[in-house]
Amino acid sequence: MMARRTAFTEMLRCTLLGHLHSRIAVLLAVVFIPAWIAVARLCAPGRPVLFSLHSAGVVVHARANQVSQVVNALAAVSLVIGFSMFMETFKAGEMDRRLVLAGYPRPQMLLAKISAAALISALLALYAAVLLRSSLPVTQLSPLVLALFSAGLAYGGIGLLLGSLVRGELEGFFFVIMLSLVDTGLQNPVLNVADITGLTVLPLYGANQSALAAAFTSVAPWFYGLPSLAWCAVTSALALSAFYVRTRSHCRIAPEAPV
Repeated sequence: MMARRTAFTEMLRCTLLGHLHSRIAVLLAVVFIPAWIAVARLCAPGRPVLFSLHSAGVVVHARANQVSQVVNALAAVSLVIGFSMFMETFKAGEMDRRLVLAGYPRPQMLLAKISAAALISALLALYAAVLLRSSLPVTQLSPLVLALFSAGLAYGGIGLLLGSLVRGELEGFFFVIMLSLVDTGLQNPVLNVADITGLTVLPLYGANQSALAAAFTSVAPWFYGLPSLAWCAVTSALALSAFYVRTRSHCRIAPEAPV
């Protein structure tokens, strides 16, 4: 048990250091999130929009630029964490395989990476929520932080899975960008002119519903982000399965034959 705990702690430390040493990831976290929120505030129209939140069962009346800021914050957090998890997993792939050959436990490795994604998601969710609070009158701050956190975890799991599967950086970047654009674009009440079936299966559906409810209503959206957390659980399980398939454990000493 102690050896497994040590393996988890050491892998978590190395994973967090890998994220901190990625200048692109740090730059995206510090600059891209406030810039993307500012773009929505400056470029989106100030006209009022009326839209339904199906999870809460309420109709929301808000300004288009305020709604776009919330949606853009979700997109920015999910993109940054998706990129970060993909880059760290992809670049550490060869070292991870060597560690497995040396006897490093694979479940502890994956658990450490997921824990790193959770810590980074929590920090960026709080950062983005504070930025939104300074830009628009947020009704419920804590549920908004939770919604941003679940969005980050959903794309953290997707980045982890892509880092375990794809063979080139370009493929991973393209998939994260396209999925995020489709995900947030179809669910933006400012852009969406008609109800589209199948939105509930998108990674950010629960987080989007929760964030909009937290920002513009008094309905408690504590459980709306569960579908996004389910995405993290499923993609992490698939990443572990892919890692098991593509690696093999170290050779164990065979028991001595009886004389």
